[in-house]
Amino acid sequence: MGCGNMFFTILITFSVTLITYNIIISGNAPLKQEFPGGPSRRPSITIDPIIKMPLEKQKSSSRRLFHTAVTASDSVYNTWQCRVMYYWFKKFKEDSDSDMGGFTRILHSGKADQFMDEIPTFVAQPLPSGMDQGYIVLNRPWAFVQWLQQADIKEDYILMSEPDHIIMKPIPNLARNGMGAAFPFFYIEPKKYENVLRKYFPEENGPVTNIDPIGNSPVIVGKESLKKIAPTWMNVSLAMKKDPETDKAFGWVLEMYAYAVASALHGVRNILHKDFMIQPPWDKELGNKYIIHYTYGCDYNMKGELTYGKIGEWRFDKRSYDGVAPPKNLTLPPPGVPESVVTLVKMVNEATANIPNWPS
Repeated sequence: MGCGNMFFTILITFSVTLITYNIIISGNAPLKQEFPGGPSRRPSITIDPIIKMPLEKQKSSSRRLFHTAVTASDSVYNTWQCRVMYYWFKKFKEDSDSDMGGFTRILHSGKADQFMDEIPTFVAQPLPSGMDQGYIVLNRPWAFVQWLQQADIKEDYILMSEPDHIIMKPIPNLARNGMGAAFPFFYIEPKKYENVLRKYFPEENGPVTNIDPIGNSPVIVGKESLKKIAPTWMNVSLAMKKDPETDKAFGWVLEMYAYAVASALHGVRNILHKDFMIQPPWDKELGNKYIIHYTYGCDYNMKGELTYGKIGEWRFDKRSYDGVAPPKNLTLPPPGVPESVVTLVKMVNEATANIPNWPS
């Protein structure tokens, strides 16, 4: 057993060293990416991404299942979010409108934790100490590379999700015709940062608008496509973090830009679904959305008025629970608060009331 662990550690270290070496020898030159068969074989996409939900769900004689994958550390903060997320995944998985298949928490702490039996989990190794430069999110693409190489994934598609996602209703497979399906982020602006992005997406790859305004989550993409994208995503992420100009330009969304670039380099365009998710408190109505992403704090006074930037008389902010899980039966927001925020708190409360051994 000890020899096996030592061999695995050596293999990982060698792989990361090789990747880092490739980045270092490239210097300041543009990051070159080739497709199988050379540049002439690069896929050509001539249709524009769709910016709204399709009017009808594509008819199919068989379900096109996707596997939901969530990367996480073993922190209390990530763990309670994963437990809530998996609770709601199970609630909707078997619905007739669902194309949801299996689920995996990709735990990039390098070791098992106490929730392995509660949540299907793959243990990935973290990047070597110091390589993430304090930007822990760089472990995400490396974790996906390991999972895609080593795990037996039955489904042909992958939904990349995050711990702070709550599924509100059954999710169909929104990817089709060789394209992925992704949520468009207003702050991912390839055209604005063209000069920076040309270091990683040379002009020979086409206009910078071939880079979709997406991150890696939520994204539904073909498994075989993701197997090609993931190593490039990791390579580009590390190269971007190493470059001071890029690091300064992209900040905390650097890894999101890296995924968008990697997807474009492999010719995988994405159908842009604004209805993929909502982000309270800015999105007030549930509409026809599938996911609540609770990345922003929700602060209100007792009149139901938003006090963003100032701690409210009533608040729900995931960062309030970075060292301890939220208690059961959180106080509901006051009258006048949007339904998106009310629904979020109700769904957290239902999950914590039903998940076994939730901290009291």
